[in-house]
Amino acid sequence: MDIPSMVLIGVGLAMDAFSISVSRGLTLHESETNYALISALSFGTFQAAMPVLGWVSGLEIQRFVSALAPWAAFLLLLIIGLKMIYESLIMEEDEFIFSYRELLVLSIATSIDAFAVGVSFALLDISIWLPVIVIGLVTFILSLAGSYIGERVGHMFENRLEALGGLILILIGLKILLENVSFT
Repeated sequence: MDIPSMVLIGVGLAMDAFSISVSRGLTLHESETNYALISALSFGTFQAAMPVLGWVSGLEIQRFVSALAPWAAFLLLLIIGLKMIYESLIMEEDEFIFSYRELLVLSIATSIDAFAVGVSFALLDISIWLPVIVIGLVTFILSLAGSYIGERVGHMFENRLEALGGLILILIGLKILLENVSFT
């Protein structure tokens, strides 16, 4: 597999993490910019680790994971999205709560598709190590950029945009579910 293909796969996998970073960045203030770095590192690490797990798991678990993964991602994103909407209604405008637990759940939810990519790499007999590095770096860069974009946009509007971020998470979860589950 060539580098441009790996970068495109990385960009595709990173879009959910990028969107979440933008939505969380909407509530960031300059004193909380470490969150942008920590979240980018978390998203990048999970996007890199999940293909390795998928690659190791291979064909044996593919049918089980492919059936449950969209539902798991949807439920995780729905719960966090609803939590963000709720918090936007009860919190002061400048209050931001950094939660490692929430970041962990978001990192797992956005990297479930990367697990399936790892399984497909195993089936295609593609070495996993270079793609994993590329996927992790692309996700890190896009997540960091997303946090800063969200922070800049949030400061232009200076209102409660966390509810919008929660809605974005719910829509991402719904998109994952609709793209991967057949209802017929």
